[in-house]
Amino acid sequence: MFKIIRACTVSDSLCFVEGILPSLTKSYQVALLSSPGKTMDELGAEYGVDTIAIPMERHIAPFKDLRSLFGIIRVFKKEKPTIVHSMTPKAGLLCMVAAWLTRVPVRIHTFTGLVFPTSSGLKRRILMFTDRLTCACATHIIPEGEGVKNDLIRFKITKKPLEVLGYGNIAGVDVERFSTRPEVVKLASEIKEPNTFIFLYVGRIVGDKGINELCLAFAELCSTFNNIRLLLVGAYEEALDPVSAQTKDLINHNTAIKVVGPKSGDELVAYYAASDCFVFPSYREGFPNTVLEAGAMGLPSIVTDINGSREIIQDGYNGLVTPSKDVDELRKAMERMIVDEPLRVKMAGVARSRIVERYDKSFVQKCQLAFYEKVLQECQ
Repeated sequence: MFKIIRACTVSDSLCFVEGILPSLTKSYQVALLSSPGKTMDELGAEYGVDTIAIPMERHIAPFKDLRSLFGIIRVFKKEKPTIVHSMTPKAGLLCMVAAWLTRVPVRIHTFTGLVFPTSSGLKRRILMFTDRLTCACATHIIPEGEGVKNDLIRFKITKKPLEVLGYGNIAGVDVERFSTRPEVVKLASEIKEPNTFIFLYVGRIVGDKGINELCLAFAELCSTFNNIRLLLVGAYEEALDPVSAQTKDLINHNTAIKVVGPKSGDELVAYYAASDCFVFPSYREGFPNTVLEAGAMGLPSIVTDINGSREIIQDGYNGLVTPSKDVDELRKAMERMIVDEPLRVKMAGVARSRIVERYDKSFVQKCQLAFYEKVLQECQ
């Protein structure tokens, strides 16, 4: 039986592999590799797959990265996988180099997003070099969406063939879970305030997700509209990319802005169900899952004109697309969602069907399984 190692930098990112594990384990011997973490341990126990803990740093850390690389090389020599499939930047770099050095036959990396386009100076050059090295060591490269694919070509990161699977995305959406089920509607009724328009954001509360611009735009709207709320579902990350002091002050003193912390399960779904519009003003993405989840819940979205988001949201059809880092344009889009009810209702009416047609998890998983079968046939 062929052995596949799926790798991510941090344990939590392995949640994007969970959906395909039942299908993978029927045909392959599967192992998960990441930094030590609860998610990997839980997935290993639930699905009966091997787990391999190798500490990896998300940021640039040359000495620690070398230690991680040697650890991964030892693992690959011992496990002798047929396929190593990595996601996320650091795991991609380390695993593709290690897999090349140990002559793993099939070396796949999925680019879930590119960091260098929004970086500058020496950091940008380093990031471009590491992406080029990742591609040089990989046998197959999967951009998560057409936007990522175009950037890999435009910036000459690689000349190798690039294949987007299906319509893009790495996991798809469980459209049965993300639906207005009775239990979800009941939970949503406890969140929804009567005669109040709710904007919702779900994700990390950090600078490059556009939280600074979002809070400023919302604060300006509060001078015109009294019955609006902004719910921020997620956690701060002070060490990596903290929001500005001004944003923190707005959140702490504007009672219409509520940080409710990370949510999961039906509680998370209920926040979507209780809201009127999803807002995701990120600076960069590969293919944002929260925009897919919002669409599955029938929410129109306001997104920035970036990779992934503009592939999911068609401006004026199932949401609105605004320029990145533009507070004024974001405010105008949010105001339009409030005042133009016919347009918002029209966009909400098609939001779910777009997701069901293109991003249902079963379709996305079939595309991935078919890709594995194809590359294994090629290497035989």
